[in-house]
Amino acid sequence: MNTYKIAVIPGDGIGKEVVPAAIEVLDKIAELDGRFKFEWTYFPWGCDYYLEHGVMMPEDGIDTLKQYDQIFLGAVGMPDLVPDHISLWGLLIKIRRGMKQSINVRPAKLLAGLESPLKNPQNFDITVVRENSEGEYSDSGGRIHSGSDEIAIQNAVFTRKGTERVMRYAFELAKHSRGHVTSATKSNGLTYSMPFWDEVFEEVKKDYPEINTASNHIDALAAFMVMKPQTLDVIVASNLFGDILTDLGGAIMGSIGIAPAANLNIEREYPSMFEPVHGSAPDIAGKGIANPIGQIWTGKMMLDFLGYHEAGTLVLEAIEKTLASGIKTGDLGGRSTLAEVTEAVISNL
Repeated sequence: MNTYKIAVIPGDGIGKEVVPAAIEVLDKIAELDGRFKFEWTYFPWGCDYYLEHGVMMPEDGIDTLKQYDQIFLGAVGMPDLVPDHISLWGLLIKIRRGMKQSINVRPAKLLAGLESPLKNPQNFDITVVRENSEGEYSDSGGRIHSGSDEIAIQNAVFTRKGTERVMRYAFELAKHSRGHVTSATKSNGLTYSMPFWDEVFEEVKKDYPEINTASNHIDALAAFMVMKPQTLDVIVASNLFGDILTDLGGAIMGSIGIAPAANLNIEREYPSMFEPVHGSAPDIAGKGIANPIGQIWTGKMMLDFLGYHEAGTLVLEAIEKTLASGIKTGDLGGRSTLAEVTEAVISNL
């Protein structure tokens, strides 16, 4: 039996509720499968930690996390108490960069038992592969002067290595999907970064003649996700474009509260980190009504990354059976509590 040491960071708000719920599900599938088990180690890092210590995580936090096989993250943010740029860069992005988690993967599919806000969703099944280490979120730029002369500059940095890496990952993923990759671009408006992105995409696709491709401007692609999502398979996008598209993916599923994500160190030199897309939702924290589906589905993605695809499929099937039976939290139009949804998923497993 394989034992995996998992660093658990529940974070803030509902993260402290949905993470333990997802761990219950993961422990149950491990027990049923019999080939693996998890050892969970909790770290109380986040905004509460910041308010007490002045930092989101300890100085040696990255070195501590490197001792684990994977990282299971809940949600980060308490904007009323800690500015978002501090909470984000002090924990989430710090881990992504420190662990070289260069690829972000976020699926969006129509789950059984959920009603999409789209009139005719046609069982869409999309995976967005997002460059996760550079692009528009590069920590490059600055501010000078003040008053009416103040200037802010934010540089978007695109390297050939990073761009090609995320595109090749998307093409490899498409081999096991429906064989289509769409590139998100904006080369008609961004005169340097996006023409470069397009050139690399044209070069990479030559190595995958069996994969069909398309290149769409980001604004048109956002419209396609609403008007004809069933035509999309794997989308490869820059850091900012991928971030926007994946929130849209959660919306067309019916709730951003069910969307999962994986921050991958594909070289497996360092731990990868698995986190849901939803935020910390401080307005409902502690009430027992948060939706655990996003965190549980995130656990399914961790199972896939560890090589237990059959176990991951069973978890997703249990999620869909739970939703189809009408057991849903309020954000999905139901009346069930977090505990009731979790118990139903475990029962269905």
